[in-house]
Amino acid sequence: MKVLLAAGGTGGHLFPAQALASALVRRGHTVILATDARAKTLLADFPAEEAHFLAAATLKGCDPVSFLKMGLTNAAGLFGSMRIIRAKRPAIAVGFGGYPTLPPLTAARLMRVPAIVHEANAVIGRANRSLARHAHVATSFPEVKGLTGALSVTHVGIPVRDQVREAASHYVPASDRFRLLVFGGSQGARAMSDLLPPAVERLSPAERARLDIVQQCRPEDMDRTRAAYEALGMSPELAPFFSDLPQRIASAHLVVARSGASTVAELSIIGRPSLLVPLPGAIDQDQAANASALEALGGAKRLDQADLTPERLAEELASAMNEPERLAKAADDARRLAKPDAAERLADLCERLAAPQGDTR
Repeated sequence: MKVLLAAGGTGGHLFPAQALASALVRRGHTVILATDARAKTLLADFPAEEAHFLAAATLKGCDPVSFLKMGLTNAAGLFGSMRIIRAKRPAIAVGFGGYPTLPPLTAARLMRVPAIVHEANAVIGRANRSLARHAHVATSFPEVKGLTGALSVTHVGIPVRDQVREAASHYVPASDRFRLLVFGGSQGARAMSDLLPPAVERLSPAERARLDIVQQCRPEDMDRTRAAYEALGMSPELAPFFSDLPQRIASAHLVVARSGASTVAELSIIGRPSLLVPLPGAIDQDQAANASALEALGGAKRLDQADLTPERLAEELASAMNEPERLAKAADDARRLAKPDAAERLADLCERLAAPQGDTR
């Protein structure tokens, strides 16, 4: 069958879609992707027969002009989505969140294509909340706040890429070195560049001497972050993006990161302890809920950015470096959230709910 996948153009939305696409292709199905222009740099390994970059917009103001611009943009995306569905006749459509999923999933409903909405977070997002009333919902967490009125709800976990599952078999070898991995989602996080170097400065000289740091930095923060570490006599590995991030997670003794759904899933499947700093100011507070869910199992510690100082972070790092038994237990506890077969579960759901022979009109 043909399956239409719709996802916002960031890693947090695209990586679960890629995992499902791989599972579907292994079963002999064909995948068509609908996303937005942001995704163009992230699709090198996406196993779709076609990728369509559709117009989509979220509201950026409360004035009439902003409403008009949003309406016109999404209308263009809706008509483009309807053309794709009419030409490709998918048996089912699956959305992975973000406002770019609204036009394709709305078109699917209008054209009577069965639809699944996958909610990656522990709180349902606004786009998914509006779509869930007319769709089947697949969830990453056993409980999702704000989810009501769906045609059905199935807990599948969050699909992860094959390289994540492969990294889960990697074990950190014993070493006097302490490998610290720092990242902030697919776009990086300025707060990490602000907090980590002064926190590391507050460690003892012996602790600093043990540290091997791999850190994601936004390009505009790279020079100042490198200079701050070099002033401490340190030479960390800094980059805007790591294509082999799952392997780096597996090799780390401790991870400091944002708590997007994909990050939490990868930490749980690979089984690594973490300090999670939820993105502040999010309307739905989804990252805070994700971090709290993993923290409740003992697999992470949630550190809210508003309360996080270099001194506090230094205390957490020193504690982790000097308590290997606690880190080992946190790694085991993180695995309690894992659903390594989530992509297969979601593929099963697609096959079960798909329209016969793709005959949807």
